[in-house]
Amino acid sequence: MIYDEQTLIQKLREMMKNHENEVVEFKEAKKDKSFNEIGQYFSALSNEANLRGKTEGWLIFGITNAPEIIGTNYRSEGRSLQSLKKEIMERTNQRNTFQEIYELDIDGKRVILFQIPPAIPGIPTTWNDMAYGRANESLVPLSMQKLDLIRQQIGFDWSKVVVKDASMADLDPDAIRRARELFIQHEVQRGKERAYFEQLTDEQLLNKAGILLGGKVTRTALLLLGDEYAKNYFDGFIPRITWTLYNQDGSVKSYEHFDTPFLLAVDKVFRQIRNVKYRYIAGQQTLFPEEVDQYDAELIKELLHNCIAHQDYTLRGKINVEEFEDYLVFINEGGFIPETIETALEPGYKPPYYRNTFLCNAMVNLYMIDSNAIGIPTMFRIQQEKFFPLPSYDLSVPNRVKVTVYGKILDKNYTQLLNSDRSLNIHTVFLLDKVQKKETITHDQYLALKKAGLVEGRYPSIYVSYSVAEAVGQKSEYIRNSGLEDEKCKEFILKAIEKSGEVKNSELLPIVEDIFPRILSEKQKRKKLSNLLQAMKKKDKTIDSRGRTSNVVWFLRK
Repeated sequence: MIYDEQTLIQKLREMMKNHENEVVEFKEAKKDKSFNEIGQYFSALSNEANLRGKTEGWLIFGITNAPEIIGTNYRSEGRSLQSLKKEIMERTNQRNTFQEIYELDIDGKRVILFQIPPAIPGIPTTWNDMAYGRANESLVPLSMQKLDLIRQQIGFDWSKVVVKDASMADLDPDAIRRARELFIQHEVQRGKERAYFEQLTDEQLLNKAGILLGGKVTRTALLLLGDEYAKNYFDGFIPRITWTLYNQDGSVKSYEHFDTPFLLAVDKVFRQIRNVKYRYIAGQQTLFPEEVDQYDAELIKELLHNCIAHQDYTLRGKINVEEFEDYLVFINEGGFIPETIETALEPGYKPPYYRNTFLCNAMVNLYMIDSNAIGIPTMFRIQQEKFFPLPSYDLSVPNRVKVTVYGKILDKNYTQLLNSDRSLNIHTVFLLDKVQKKETITHDQYLALKKAGLVEGRYPSIYVSYSVAEAVGQKSEYIRNSGLEDEKCKEFILKAIEKSGEVKNSELLPIVEDIFPRILSEKQKRKKLSNLLQAMKKKDKTIDSRGRTSNVVWFLRK
């Protein structure tokens, strides 16, 4: 709509009251403003207006971020403001431009308002062939997630496209049989009659499973069920899962490619992964170790299937599974739809969209993924129940998701804490997991963990508390076990002094530091050793010292 002056002033006051958001941007523009930056904001505000269902976005000159009206001299002389419409149109797609450009005089100060239309459904607005968006108050390239949201407004789904000239003959018979079994099982679970589905032809059943479309072979059908030659139907790339095994020095020891059918390929990938037994003591009150598989089969299934379901196949990349000595890395192309892992862990979280809706629906029907978006919480729960580190999500590379799964203990304090208190919620466990991995958490998050007695140290150099049981109401048991650790250190110290006669502090630290919690810094280890020596001298009266500070030596008391 086009605004009259009185209505526009009222609207401006409302926008100033609500301050900036993703569809309103205030700029001082005292004298001039970069034409290129104006174009970038046009693209960003247009796209954000589309995504938020707004009828317009606003770029406003002459107002500070505060906001405060200061006025602007932008194009006050010479070049016409209205000529901007044509200038913008020449560099945007679809020849988009401002709906209107307004000049207001407010208390003697000139304000310019650029009214920006929302992006056309299905077509992101670009400036010089680049689509922009907003991230809080920052101007950024439009994320792949937001690009997908706009593109899917016209119903485009890469995975639903029918592949010309492909037929049932291009599908793998073993994959078809497996798909029949899984889909019938899925429908029986929903209360349907098994006999009805068993009498259907392959084509009829695959239609109902959402794999074929009207009896025609889709990209989804070729991905999940296509035979080894189905790759010839994909334009310029081969849908592939590559497993790579690395030596300790980072060199490649072995690798193998797994192409279609993906329904069968995932089991082949899993069989390649060395899944040895891992032994560890989870609690403090037992000498008997736990013995588990390094990698849970359900966890690997979730990760592989998620990679297949959420891969952006238009980027023409492959899915990579990288195996190292005690951890796995899964990499797939495409932005992370929840945008942050914290969002994905929110109770009742539902993704705003699926990148490959047709493919995802088929995978739900084959028990490959869950329709309730519980995959990530499920993976976290699996690792939490084993007291292992949680999967780590690296989203630092645009349009790529990298997940690391650990097959060993990183920090025994973290493991003991989870074992001692099974009631810790997933968000607390997630924060503690970041601490054990030396990842940064906010100061407020640190204060919450500190108040609960779950972390120690000075922010940001913090670590999972080794006063584990005290934090969960088992102080007496912790003191007993902590005492056992201290007694072991004292025993080593006595043996070292007995063997050498006299020993310096610097000679004792290498002897006992492996017994100390690994998370302690060198300074903290020296302090702990000093406390033990003083206790042995003054309380136990087993040793004595001679000399001062760095020259002190310890010997057995007679």
